[in-house]
Amino acid sequence: MKKKRLAGMNPGDYLRARGKNKLYRFLLDDGQIRGAIYDGAHMIREMRANHELGILETYILGQAFLGASLLTIILKDKEHINLKIDCDGPISGISVDANSFGEVRGYIKNPHIELSEPLESFDLAPFFGQGQLSVTRFPEFAKTPFTGQVELKYGSPAKDLAYYFTTSEQTPSSFNLGINFDREGEVSGAGGLFLQVMPGGDDKRLLELEHTLHNLPSMGKAFTGDITPEAFLNTHLSKFKPQVLGNKRMEFYCRCKKETIAQFLEKLPVETLQEMTEGPFPLKTNCRNCNTDYQFSEEEIRGYYEKKLN
Repeated sequence: MKKKRLAGMNPGDYLRARGKNKLYRFLLDDGQIRGAIYDGAHMIREMRANHELGILETYILGQAFLGASLLTIILKDKEHINLKIDCDGPISGISVDANSFGEVRGYIKNPHIELSEPLESFDLAPFFGQGQLSVTRFPEFAKTPFTGQVELKYGSPAKDLAYYFTTSEQTPSSFNLGINFDREGEVSGAGGLFLQVMPGGDDKRLLELEHTLHNLPSMGKAFTGDITPEAFLNTHLSKFKPQVLGNKRMEFYCRCKKETIAQFLEKLPVETLQEMTEGPFPLKTNCRNCNTDYQFSEEEIRGYYEKKLN
């Protein structure tokens, strides 16, 4: 993966922003509710830079990145999860992977959505249209992954994720995903909050919590300033006795590399490799998950072809 530099950010600012890029796990009401909170502005900025996205596309894919990041609290060692939306709207679809190490990558199928008129709001339902949301979990030693799926009901990553867990996994859940932009259209804040009810939760307290969540500020606006995730919990959810369990780093990161792509090319049929030797060169390939380009020279392609002949 090759990360593109963030404009206007010196090395010191970059390290400070990267240091804030942590997801916090916590409990509410003595363990009746588990949750995660994440200040993800730096990750969204890097995602946007690499994928060369506009404001609307950043807002759409960024929410999926935040949602997938929060879901890593349900993963065990060396597991990863995929959040996927297939739809018939202008977005076409989204795919985001996140793993237990805190690495997140993914793409939007249509990275340049054409608008017939200026946006009046960030209501995403018209851009999603009809479709399905699926969550696939890849346990380390399982022979096959586990996939759950629901129809898109709201056209909102946060609401549809909550709907998925409540209906498909029978676990009442709530997501608050937000991205804020400044007057120049730059990401000024981004964050997410995930709450999930544990078995045996007090219904009365759950209703109280739902009322509190309804009145919470946007997570994007909340993390535009200097407030930390821990301070947010102690400010807005203090009556539910938040107990922070720990934190881990999160990062926009893809493990693609030229050597891996070369191994794939070497396995292609000899007829395909022969056609590729005719050019044009350099041969360009692209990783959709991070928008990194890799180039192969004529000598490299001919080398793979000749190796196949032998």
